[in-house]
Amino acid sequence: MPVKIDFSLASFSEIASELGARIRALRLDQGLQQTELASRAGVSRFVVQQLESSGQCTLTSLLRIVQTLGRESELQGLFQMHVRSIAQMERAERAKRTRAPRKNSRKTSS
Repeated sequence: MPVKIDFSLASFSEIASELGARIRALRLDQGLQQTELASRAGVSRFVVQQLESSGQCTLTSLLRIVQTLGRESELQGLFQMHVRSIAQMERAERAKRTRAPRKNSRKTSS
């Protein structure tokens, strides 16, 4: 049985490697060779190889591969704000309409 890693406790490279391994498992489950997946996704075989072995590729390449594997619906919930209280709901609503505050706001002398 494969070991699931807890992404909240994992390093960047561990998360990337795990995602690459999952992509490889999906490809193999669909009976695709790296060259066939690459061709269908519009990327090079090297990109697929790098993604599977180290989890490294561009976001565009990852999205193309995920879509080619038919898993784009799994991206739907990615990075969505999860609201837990009324105060968070109000902040979420304000966040839709405003920019984030500047970190180093300049103070003008009067």
